Amino acid sequence: MYYVLHVLIIAAIYATLAISLDLVVGHTGILSVAHAAFFGVGAYTAAIGSTRFGASLASCLFCAVVIGIVTSFFLSVPSLRIRSDYFVIVTFSFQVIMTNIFSNWISVTRGSLGIPGIPQPTVLGITIRSEASFLLVSIALMSVVWCLIVSVSRSPFGRVLHALREDETLAQALGKNVLRFKAITFALSAASACAAGVIYAYYIGFVDPTSFTVMDSILLISMVIIGGAGSTWGPAAGALLVVLLPEGLRFLGLSSQVAADIRQITFGLVLVLMIGVRPKGMFGHFEVGR
Repeated sequence: MYYVLHVLIIAAIYATLAISLDLVVGHTGILSVAHAAFFGVGAYTAAIGSTRFGASLASCLFCAVVIGIVTSFFLSVPSLRIRSDYFVIVTFSFQVIMTNIFSNWISVTRGSLGIPGIPQPTVLGITIRSEASFLLVSIALMSVVWCLIVSVSRSPFGRVLHALREDETLAQALGKNVLRFKAITFALSAASACAAGVIYAYYIGFVDPTSFTVMDSILLISMVIIGGAGSTWGPAAGALLVVLLPEGLRFLGLSSQVAADIRQITFGLVLVLMIGVRPKGMFGHFEVGR
């Protein structure tokens, strides 16, 4: 039972990340390779705040969201003036920089040693100890982020985002402040990723740089593509598929090394199959890159 709950918690956290990334990728048409960096910002904020300053879960969530928004503005405002592949390079560079900060700022992040001993969080005076409680918290966060993204995408603000996705030049010609819409969208996405990082840090109880690399950002993009960019349920479905499908290999009695290799092969085959058969993903209406 512990194993099932653990997998569901991780799936809920990654579903939150995929849903928040879809606001940028699916609804606005901007490809970002820096989502895992914001995930790491949230996790390290929780780890440092709780272990060194005794901050509560609510305080860590607030600080992580604020840091994520401020960081996203520093990244997006200068960078969103450029388009397509150039912005991908900028976000990729930001991801690499943040990964190196997590790994080499020893006095703050402890580098590869990580930050252990993250205490169990307290919500409304109740200490969250069991996996079932963490699952409820993870699902609650995922639901909040999902409702936020759906509300934004169906609002007049969201219709402007869809216009930017389809034809940015036309939207700009109609008098829309393209940079402002993009920056706000990027900030909402980053803030949600930071919140997911806080829950992840509290659940695992340990944070190190290996969970917030470029490969993790690519994995999140793959979840959005497989599930369907710009759809209501697609990113969450893609996250569940990517997280749950490889877990079946654990029951085949394979060695950890062989299972890891087969897991990568299986994931690659699923991604190639989806791109070839259903480029818009399982539930998508928008083909990434078009």
